[in-house]
Amino acid sequence: MLTIRKGDERGITEIDWLKSWHTFSFGNYHDPAHMGFRSLRVINDDIIGPGGGFGTHPHRNMEIITIMLDGELTHRDSLGHEQSLRPGEVQVMSAGSGIRHSEFNASRSRPAHLLQTWITPGSPGVTPRYEQREFPRGARLNRITPVASGRGEAGAIEIQQDATLSLLAIQAGKTATHEVKAGRGVWLHVARGRVKAAGETLRGGDAIGVDGPMQLAISGEEESDVLIFDLA
Repeated sequence: MLTIRKGDERGITEIDWLKSWHTFSFGNYHDPAHMGFRSLRVINDDIIGPGGGFGTHPHRNMEIITIMLDGELTHRDSLGHEQSLRPGEVQVMSAGSGIRHSEFNASRSRPAHLLQTWITPGSPGVTPRYEQREFPRGARLNRITPVASGRGEAGAIEIQQDATLSLLAIQAGKTATHEVKAGRGVWLHVARGRVKAAGETLRGGDAIGVDGPMQLAISGEEESDVLIFDLA
């Protein structure tokens, strides 16, 4: 089974400091046909203007994974963390029984561009946890690299779900292959660039969902960055 989600068909929120595209229903955007894929509930493609950001707000029972593409984001939370997130870094916040945080673009001249993704946890009410780690783009070049996983993937940040998020930075003319096992599904989201996968040409913002078993080949048609969610 193949699901195609074109970037220009996503929901959108636009205010003075934020432009956000929603792959799945989120906030005021509601589409019963796009409520998520397996345990993947949210992919928000956010551009936060200089000085803009989200004030302190709560989350519960969600695995929130943020990937920085450009600029810098300052995170503060009720666990006492205060860190900046930069390109090449991945942040995981297991909201569990409850956490409050804020996210701001401290720059007065440069926008911040990020992807924030939410995965429903396998067990509710776990102790909240925060972790941030660097995954340099050069180390991910033409290699599918797990960055967040509840499946014990070496080097990945732990999450509370039978799921793995991998990142792929792929060059034009190169191909990487991901095995989608029987009973599992993969959601592939192109952050930027252009690739070909499952017979489809996908540009920045486009995505596909596939069910296993299959060998999913991802070929770069230009320099591209791709997110690969492998889900139970």
